[in-house]
Amino acid sequence: MKWFRKLMPREDRFFDLFARHSRTTVSAAEALNALLAGKDTQQHCERIIALEDEADDITREVLLAVRKSFITPFDRGDIKDLIMSMDDAIDMMHKTVKTIRLFEQTSFDPGMQEMGGVIVQAAKLVAEAIPLLDRMAANAQHLGVLTEEVVKVEGRSDELHDQGLKDLFRRHGATNPMAYIIGSEIYGELEKVVDRFEDVANEINGIVIENV
Repeated sequence: MKWFRKLMPREDRFFDLFARHSRTTVSAAEALNALLAGKDTQQHCERIIALEDEADDITREVLLAVRKSFITPFDRGDIKDLIMSMDDAIDMMHKTVKTIRLFEQTSFDPGMQEMGGVIVQAAKLVAEAIPLLDRMAANAQHLGVLTEEVVKVEGRSDELHDQGLKDLFRRHGATNPMAYIIGSEIYGELEKVVDRFEDVANEINGIVIENV
């Protein structure tokens, strides 16, 4: 089937849709980073929600195109898994915003702010990798480097998460359990955002292995 797909005219708009989604996710990551810096919290919350809606629209467009296209650039199941993993990352940002709003948080620990920067790093690495799938044979090595960088960024996120929980416990564990609970919830959700980017990296690796 692989050789047959290479011979047939393929539907290339998937790559445009993937790229649009990745750019939307970078914008959401940058808004989340600014939010965690304590700048215009409400404005950035609204921005992330709007961007998540845009990403959902793109995801639906991809899933519809999968059903309608005769020849796809790679396996239909892989296309679905890739766009859904990409969408999970921005969905997790939206969930983080819901938690921040629920507990009316307007200031954030330095560790949370550093995790915001890590999320931007991961989003930009994915956004750099996604367009390379259009010519994945020629770009296989570069894709491998980028996805490995995402894994390293995820490792840094784990370290920040663990250190953040320790700091929270030292400051609030005995005196303000609610502050500890709220802080640990936010740390956990930020870590899950980066985990979702690692999922995207794993999907990209799997697609390259199958098609190169």
